[in-house]
Amino acid sequence: MMEEKHFERYTVTTALPYANGPVHIGHLAGVYIPADIYVRYLRACQRDVVFIGGSDEHGVPITIKARKEGVSPQDVVDKYHGVIKKSFEEFGISFDIYSRTSNEMHHKTASEFFKKLYDDGAFIEKTNEQLYDAENNMFLADRYITGTCPHCGNEKAYGDQCESCGTSLNATDLINPKSAISGNVPEMKETKHWYLPLDQYEPWLKEWIIEGHKDDWRPNVYGQCKSWIDNGLHPRAVTRDLDWGVQVPIDGADGKVLYVWFDAPIGYISATKELTPDWEKYWKDEKTKLVHFIGKDNIVFHCIIFPAMLKAEGSYIMPDNVPSNEFLNLEGDKISTSRNWAVWLHEYLTDFPEKQDVLRYVLTATAPETKDNDFTWKDFQTRNNSELVGILGNFVNRALVLTQKYYDGKVPARGELTDFDTQVLEEIKTFPGRISKAIEGYHFREALRETMNLARLGNKYLADTEPWKVIKTNEERVKTILNIALQIVANLGILADPFLPFSMNKLRNMLGVDLQIWDKAGDIDLLKADHQINKSSLLFEQIEDSAIDEQVNRLFETKAQNEIANHVAKPAKSNIEFDDFAKLDIRVGTILEAEKVAKTKKLMKLLVDTGIDKRTVVSGIAEYYEAQDIIGKQVSILVNLAPKSLRGIESQGMILMAEDADGKLVFVAPNQNTKVGSEIK
Repeated sequence: MMEEKHFERYTVTTALPYANGPVHIGHLAGVYIPADIYVRYLRACQRDVVFIGGSDEHGVPITIKARKEGVSPQDVVDKYHGVIKKSFEEFGISFDIYSRTSNEMHHKTASEFFKKLYDDGAFIEKTNEQLYDAENNMFLADRYITGTCPHCGNEKAYGDQCESCGTSLNATDLINPKSAISGNVPEMKETKHWYLPLDQYEPWLKEWIIEGHKDDWRPNVYGQCKSWIDNGLHPRAVTRDLDWGVQVPIDGADGKVLYVWFDAPIGYISATKELTPDWEKYWKDEKTKLVHFIGKDNIVFHCIIFPAMLKAEGSYIMPDNVPSNEFLNLEGDKISTSRNWAVWLHEYLTDFPEKQDVLRYVLTATAPETKDNDFTWKDFQTRNNSELVGILGNFVNRALVLTQKYYDGKVPARGELTDFDTQVLEEIKTFPGRISKAIEGYHFREALRETMNLARLGNKYLADTEPWKVIKTNEERVKTILNIALQIVANLGILADPFLPFSMNKLRNMLGVDLQIWDKAGDIDLLKADHQINKSSLLFEQIEDSAIDEQVNRLFETKAQNEIANHVAKPAKSNIEFDDFAKLDIRVGTILEAEKVAKTKKLMKLLVDTGIDKRTVVSGIAEYYEAQDIIGKQVSILVNLAPKSLRGIESQGMILMAEDADGKLVFVAPNQNTKVGSEIK
């Protein structure tokens, strides 16, 4: 929807990525690309806007990673903040500032924010019992507690969630809880914390969200907020016992820090303070439009909890909109950082140099705006080759190459217009308004689609007018055709810029113009007659199957490694008596001959020297071994197994094999050369 209220300036924030790992395509599709499109559009409209980003660097997962790696939490966040910041810069996410929550300005700002609420009596104090690791002298955060899930029996559930069945848990719900640090059984110990009484803000939240934003917030955002409010809100702790984070700035709070959910959104404010001494007008002036771009898992924090914090403080504006996407899946499976099932931005930039816009385009075209969507490498290739190369790139290239060929790169003057010319010129004028409406309504897929429709219009115009044929009979007519085609190209240089900034910058350089002001879009005389355009080159290039195969293979290698790493041994079979085991006669043997059994997938015929005799054994190993590779190999063979006919071959024994985690059969054999016929006991 178009804006009804007039705003003098804009504050646009993006969810702070957590600094315990790099950024992946799910983050880009859900948050950073749509935010960047919106901001680039606002700048093109010459609006006053600040674009705020930064790394979220506090909280328990950071401390867990630090402990595992034997480094300090600061070492962890320094590493990943650097990786994330560099990736965003190279990818073209055009932040005015990309800050971090471990810096001095943030600590000062978050402390002052807490102290203001504390002094105003906005918090309630509670003392309760929490799990405590006496050996390490520390209260245990939920993620530092493991135990058996009461719902599915998973013995490695965490204190906040069972990752096997997905159930949210409290640490005290776990059966046989243990400290993940020491392995000891934790004890219960009293501790005092401060809580934000969200229940007191229910009436205001109902009025502000349920009544005030039912028509302009996305259904997924509004629905989740309504569900939370309808179910009743409860006080939420704003402090926790931890030694990493913003220290609680009051007496008697030693060893306590601000809860990460409380301090992280204040990072938007502290980053703005770093950016400009006029920060208050971007956060406290009602003529400022505040927009939070976030992921699905951050809706409640940005729509209910952070606004309640701002309301409690009393001097801040509320977010006008909180556009949130659903989740992006990868090759039919949920993106998971722990399983390394992701396309990492820093790796993409290395694997596909100078193809930032391809990923921006595909992730916008397939953005999960209303429902979860799936990224596949095949679709990535198809959209690049068919749409960016085949539609946009093809049109621009034809228009520029023909101008170079026929008029030495000078824009020809328009002559007499046909009805078709007039129709096309009038249609060009409609695109800026259509694209604006979609962007300002946060419908970025639609906005991109409209932009590509302008390129489609250009292609159709050239295909229908056929200047390469007309040039032979009517050169004046060709001047008009190419003038109109070039006006479409110039308009694309403005209208496609929020989506494809690298490519459109290249296009404007080829055109020899600096056209980035949105108000000029729709003008059908952007390029004046006789204007000299520069030498053209291709905007996009085909992506070959080999590049795509490499990415797919990498992913599925990762999946195979995960399956091996997470393999759980089958439970032991029921007990047998020793006398039963003693009946087995297992010997060391040597394979003398081997051949695959015809018309079978798995069977191999072996001649084995058992030390007793030489006998034929049929074994199901043909999928894993070539016959020539196992001749001479020592094996363990059960020699007193009753003979059995397999595919007409009498098998006289069984070769002992182990099934690996990936399903491969591995020989159970002596680790040094052993005399054939030796008994295995």
